[in-house]
Amino acid sequence: MSTVTLDKLLGIDYPVIVAPMFLISNTKMIKAALANGITAAFPALNYRTDEELRAAIKDIKASSSKPFGVNLIVNKSNPKYKGQLKTLLELKVDYIITSLGNPKEVIEQCKPLGIKVFCDVVDLAYAQKVESLGADAVIAVNNRAGGHAGKLSPKALITMMKENCNIPVISAGGIAFGKDLKEVMDWGAAGASVGTIFIACDEADISPEYKQAMIEYGEKDIVMSTKLSGSALTVINTPYVQQMGTKANWLERILNNNKTLKKYAKMIIAYRGMKKVENAAFGATYKTVWCAGPAIEHVHSIRPMAEIVNTLTKEYKEAFHN
Repeated sequence: MSTVTLDKLLGIDYPVIVAPMFLISNTKMIKAALANGITAAFPALNYRTDEELRAAIKDIKASSSKPFGVNLIVNKSNPKYKGQLKTLLELKVDYIITSLGNPKEVIEQCKPLGIKVFCDVVDLAYAQKVESLGADAVIAVNNRAGGHAGKLSPKALITMMKENCNIPVISAGGIAFGKDLKEVMDWGAAGASVGTIFIACDEADISPEYKQAMIEYGEKDIVMSTKLSGSALTVINTPYVQQMGTKANWLERILNNNKTLKKYAKMIIAYRGMKKVENAAFGATYKTVWCAGPAIEHVHSIRPMAEIVNTLTKEYKEAFHN
């Protein structure tokens, strides 16, 4: 059982990662997080080309020596995986968060360079597998997470991981206030990955309508959709989502379940889904698909990243004295 907390592991002030959010995370958000005592990560897929990915990493490194990470989709649905990994190794990012696949190659190549690897997990079997491969920590994605959510409650998932794993457990999902952070730490988490409360920040280059939706909608409006990526994804239940439905249709299901076609179907569905999310994120269209988690309930205004971070960390400190 590990007692190392995320702040000690990375040498930061508070045990918080701003979660890598597809089409939302950007260099401005990362830099603001690093400047205010926490860490942050962005998805490699937020950058179309290797040149753009390299430029983003160099931009962050030029403004801060604090640790930050990059999220890497490590399965066949990401044809850019090998090239992205090569770039992350070459530029020596501080840590890589792996999702949706086997992180064996990432771990083996990062170890000699001192790059840490944190692996997204939703169940114990997978957590134990990545631990056996040499992962530095697991990111335990619970049923309160935005995006690809897990099935277990934060407490149940953390408790199970702590009792059966020997590496740090970072909790992902449901953090809106400092007291939430203290609570998961009390349950044994090493820290938390926090996403939803940062979506409506000044620095995010998403449409004003998306930010406004973060304020106007609440927890009751978050639904699971399998239409976008083939895997269940939490989205805001806008009129368009209601009209489109949230279940994969028969063709999507057949393609997803056919071993031969699955690899290609996942790529097609993921690409189509990404395009839908991308169109919604960057322009007010009728086809509005916006990702968020249940913590949307506690987003009431559009604020600078620094203010959101400082409110969270101040509340976290205060929670120790109450």
